[in-house]
Amino acid sequence: MKRPGAAAAVAAAAALVAGCASFDGLAPKAVRTEAGALAASKALSEAGASPAAWPAADWWQRFGDPQLDALIAEALAGNPGVGGARARIDKAVALAASYGAALAPQGNAGASITRQRYSSNGIFPRPIAGSWHTQTDLAATFSYELDLWGRNRAAYDAALGQARAAEVDAYALRLLLAASVARAYAQLERSFEQLDLAQAMLAQRLAILDLTRQRVAAGLDSDVELNQSEGSIPAARQRIAQLQEEIALGRNLLSALLGRGPDRGLSIGRPQLREQAIALPSVLPADLLGRRPDVVAQRWRVESAQRDIDAAKGQFYPNVNLSAMVGLQSISFAKLLTAHSADPAFGPALRLPLFDGGRLRANLASKDADYDLAVEQYNQTIIEALREVVDQLASLKSVEAQRTELERGLTAARDGYALAGERYRAGIASYLQVLAAEAPLLEQQNLRASLRARELELSITLIRALGGGFEEARTAGAS
Repeated sequence: MKRPGAAAAVAAAAALVAGCASFDGLAPKAVRTEAGALAASKALSEAGASPAAWPAADWWQRFGDPQLDALIAEALAGNPGVGGARARIDKAVALAASYGAALAPQGNAGASITRQRYSSNGIFPRPIAGSWHTQTDLAATFSYELDLWGRNRAAYDAALGQARAAEVDAYALRLLLAASVARAYAQLERSFEQLDLAQAMLAQRLAILDLTRQRVAAGLDSDVELNQSEGSIPAARQRIAQLQEEIALGRNLLSALLGRGPDRGLSIGRPQLREQAIALPSVLPADLLGRRPDVVAQRWRVESAQRDIDAAKGQFYPNVNLSAMVGLQSISFAKLLTAHSADPAFGPALRLPLFDGGRLRANLASKDADYDLAVEQYNQTIIEALREVVDQLASLKSVEAQRTELERGLTAARDGYALAGERYRAGIASYLQVLAAEAPLLEQQNLRASLRARELELSITLIRALGGGFEEARTAGAS
């Protein structure tokens, strides 16, 4: 005949096996994409990539403009988005600490005093029955959950993964902010350059107007040429006003990026950016995974989602708690501190889910779906990262080809305008010919300023696409 203890052990083992088997058939479906599986070498070669170093953390200093350096430093210190990122990190770290607390023993202490009259018809006999007494309780409780299946550890690791992702997200935000300041600064320089061109054009038109008046006074030109010359002045001044508006708006944008009011923009001087050629680092795409903060952050989210699955599976297993209490209880305060008032208790507690209506399976299925979503977002991030790099290189190659043709067109337009001016001053051409020669020159000069600004913007965007100097090891060490 079997002993009662052996029968209980067999029943407990059977319940444990039933609990362990209940998550069969539930598993994630998504598969992470490896960088090597995304062919990019041919596209990079066609885009004109050449080996170079990865961008440095202070990549904006390569443009050689101290004012830009100061503006980016001010933005990184004062933009509200940076403060919000710090708050998200603090929240994620605090949440991880709360999950980590489950791995440590818990202790509490309490005291209570209750004045109570005991019923004459209750369970207590006289002299307690029918009289008032003061019940005093002093207790200290201790508990510790045996994390036999690693559920609490998995939940803690998942929260740590989210905290690390928040830290990397903060770097990504800082990188985006620095790139936004640099791009706005490059556009501001473009507006200043075009303003110079517009003012020079106005000066030329005023000089031609003065010459036309002299020729009309000498009888060499008629009022028709004078009206044409005078009519070209308002358009030049309108262009100047338009560019001055662009400069004011550009300064306002920079002020907002700095986290300051519009008055801050008034003190921003003219940019003095130095052109710098940029090329692609020698190892792509594999190294891109550790150099792009958005890719690294998404990878941490995948790891966190995997640990969430482990924690959800742990809920199918028995939960074992050890608890103890040391206390004193007495209905007479005078006897509270005597040995007879001791009220100790200790023992283990076992909880095993048997019937939950599918709640645990539904929770695990939800965690599996979260993992699938995190993996697919990670895969999409890798694809977008490579596309951004190749796009910027292709555009930079196009800008280089455009510059060659632009310089040829600018030389021809400059020569044509100079010749038309000489012919007009010599009296062998009309003012309409001067205006006709002026239009392509103005267009070519504006295109050159715009092309330079675009090249700077593409360089800045490429630096951001390459991670902007992010190093995961340094960030992890700081956390």
